[in-house]
Amino acid sequence: EKIFRSLPGAGDALVPRMIAGMGSDRDRYANAAEVQSHTCIAPVTRSSGKFRSVKKRAACNKFLRQMFHEFAAHSRQWSDWAGAYYRMQKSKGMKHHAAVRALAYKWIRIIFYLWKNHKTYDEQHYLNQLKSKNSPIIQFLETS
Repeated sequence: EKIFRSLPGAGDALVPRMIAGMGSDRDRYANAAEVQSHTCIAPVTRSSGKFRSVKKRAACNKFLRQMFHEFAAHSRQWSDWAGAYYRMQKSKGMKHHAAVRALAYKWIRIIFYLWKNHKTYDEQHYLNQLKSKNSPIIQFLETS
């Protein structure tokens, strides 16, 4: 529970849903990509020759999809980098829900790491990582 409570914007309504959604079996998913696929946050890309199609997954855990979408949307208010990432996606022309899904995609990778390694979230540590990697998110942090 401490892991999920440490996430910015994960309050009394979302934390129990996160616990139920992720479960206690840390071997359930081999990597974050499996969680992203299972929750429909990761899109399905099909390509053949010059044709390329990106669509929303049809078969998925809709409870988890909704939970991660809601968490990502709430996190924008409580996490500086999450708000900056959302603004960055919007500046690329994404609509609101697409930008929130992109943010959820990013959050799932972070949450999976924390969950797998029994660690709590540290906003300052993540901001330092973004700065050390010269992430484009930093530009949107500085303009807010």
